[in-house]
Amino acid sequence: MDTDLKQRLALAVLESAAEAVIYSDREGIIRLWNAGAERVFGFTADEALGQSLDLIIPERQRKVHWDGYGAVMESGQSRYGSGDLLSVPALTKGGGRISVEFTIVPLKDGDGRMLGMAAILRDVTKRFEEMKALRRQAAQG
Repeated sequence: MDTDLKQRLALAVLESAAEAVIYSDREGIIRLWNAGAERVFGFTADEALGQSLDLIIPERQRKVHWDGYGAVMESGQSRYGSGDLLSVPALTKGGGRISVEFTIVPLKDGDGRMLGMAAILRDVTKRFEEMKALRRQAAQG
């Protein structure tokens, strides 16, 4: 595949509203927020860019998140393998909680030093709530 086609494809996927794509730098500051992130979280790119990831991380999860994030930024290694699907709660602009599944993509410079982290996320709240309801029914039944 030629370079121009790869770049066009990468841009088209990135700008797709189907999945939220967020990139944060070493300090956890949001540097990229696509249309999918606007749809999932409710914040516009103007509202999210330059903000801490705390914008979408529930307060109870922040310490664990930042401990892990800092360790990955220092070591360049994550305990989650390529393509591992992670599930966590997240916050929306209105203050609501949603359930998201995501994969992470570390971004390194030419020397292998971490520049930041991208995440590709989707809202799975409806499925999560359906599974909880089914478990309750099975336990009662």
